[in-house]
Amino acid sequence: MTDSRAAIDAETAFVGTVAPEGADVLDAVKLTAWMDANVEGFRGPIEVSKFKGGQSNPTYKIESPSGRYVLRRKPYGPLLPSAHAVDREYKVQAGLYPTGFPVSRQYGLCTDNDVLGSWFYVMGMVDGRTIWDGAMPSSDPQTRRATYFAMIDTLARLHNTDVAAAGLEGFGKPGNYFGRQVERWTKQYRLAETETMPEMERLIAWLPATLPEQDRTSVVHGDYRVDNMIYAHDRPEVLAVLDWELSTLGDPLADFTYVAMAWVTDNAGRSGVADLDRAALGIPELDEVVERYCAATGRQGVPDLNWYFAYNFFRLAGIMQGIKKRVIDGTASSAHAKAMSERVSPLAERAWGFAVEAGA
Repeated sequence: MTDSRAAIDAETAFVGTVAPEGADVLDAVKLTAWMDANVEGFRGPIEVSKFKGGQSNPTYKIESPSGRYVLRRKPYGPLLPSAHAVDREYKVQAGLYPTGFPVSRQYGLCTDNDVLGSWFYVMGMVDGRTIWDGAMPSSDPQTRRATYFAMIDTLARLHNTDVAAAGLEGFGKPGNYFGRQVERWTKQYRLAETETMPEMERLIAWLPATLPEQDRTSVVHGDYRVDNMIYAHDRPEVLAVLDWELSTLGDPLADFTYVAMAWVTDNAGRSGVADLDRAALGIPELDEVVERYCAATGRQGVPDLNWYFAYNFFRLAGIMQGIKKRVIDGTASSAHAKAMSERVSPLAERAWGFAVEAGA
């Protein structure tokens, strides 16, 4: 079973808001003026607080007489190329919202650094709850099972979305998704590299030489997991999928195999379910999840997952290395960033372990 202390720590660390301090303080006068000019129906004044969760793009809660909004901005300081792409987050959600897919309503994107010092966008705030702990400790087996299936059904719905109908034909390049991703994360890792890791060097050589064939293209979220969505308070329904920073057009198996990593990752109060008593908790087994996803997307099955797990753990190691570099440079946004930065080496070791399982 999960360590209850870890679950409590996740709730304490990520749930709720704090008063912005130092560089996180926004210029309320400039922001109010921008919202008055760009956000339909907006009325000030505003009250701003910062969400605890997330260490990539700083995220704020804005309360006003006209309603509650969410603002996401790029971090300040030097950034890696293509990282923290709030413009892409805005574009994909703005495209998906009219199709009925569960995302927040988008109000506006600001690319003028003179307003808040970095690019940002504003969207509506969805009233619901976030599940930080995949064990869902306060829930019951029936609700857990239905919640996991709702997460998978929503992913299938994303992958079945007509890209043209969402106006997202140019949101990514066609074909060779994993090849481009391996190249991208290798480049990002190299730019943030602080030491030589043998497992990362082996993966950088092995992954591009063993790429799987891509037979479908869809919108890919890029970070789809149980804690990146808002659920209804009183039922197992996904109201909004969050954190689209890594989204593009690509191979839908990238998203599905990333979700599937929960079944090979221990819980520790987060999204993993590998060490949980899933039968007792009502959490479906991975083969049930595969079957449900395949039925919803018209697939006969999924390939051997070991290559995909190797890739996903490699990618996570690259992301964490970027955070580690920002910790060293002093530009990391979250108080949790330092602890996350120490995960690079273990992630690289897991990635190479799955590569060996895949025949490396």
